[in-house]
Amino acid sequence: MKRERNRVGLKAASLAGATILSLSLVACSSDDAEETMSSASETMTSMSESATSETATSEEAANDEAPFGPGCQAYAEAHPDGPASLDELKKQNIAEAVANIPELKTLTAALTGGLNPEVELTDTLRDGEWTVFAPTEEAFGKLDAATVEKLKQDPELLKSILTYHVVDGQAAPSKAVGTHTTVNGAELTVTKEGEDVRVNEAGVLCGGIQLENAVVYMVDSVLMPPMDK
Repeated sequence: MKRERNRVGLKAASLAGATILSLSLVACSSDDAEETMSSASETMTSMSESATSETATSEEAANDEAPFGPGCQAYAEAHPDGPASLDELKKQNIAEAVANIPELKTLTAALTGGLNPEVELTDTLRDGEWTVFAPTEEAFGKLDAATVEKLKQDPELLKSILTYHVVDGQAAPSKAVGTHTTVNGAELTVTKEGEDVRVNEAGVLCGGIQLENAVVYMVDSVLMPPMDK
């Protein structure tokens, strides 16, 4: 009888031990599953963030269009560093940048009252976002002396011409081709044939120069608005 009770007790203990072991294995399996799911979730999140980051980087790269034109290399070589360099210009407002570009010396004078004291447009350009078709020294050099003298004496004519070179909003090279309404109110047209880009009849020497609040296209001729403007 005593032996029978011992066998029953051993059997019960064995069953209890098996039950505990089974429960432990289930618990461990559950913990492992949770850890696996958590790890998988973290991996998916990391992959998603990485993909988002790569997409954003690609979009930024697509929007960062390099300057173009037959005069860009010469400009970059002439200004490898300093305030007139292409990298430094990106940090500058158009009101300050034009004064830092030697190739735009006469334009700077025209915008700041140096050509005609009654015309000062830098405060206007300081605010907002602009596309500026900027005549170089070469461009102003094509004007005859009588025209230059007239601009010095006629502030309304000078203002009309200067504002004809400015378009509201920043037009990157890929968006520049087409017809644009200028601040003057008259329209100008940008055309592209192969590598040749023109603004009306003026050639673009170096275009798509990015500033803090503007995109600049240096042109080889002064643009003249329609006579009724």
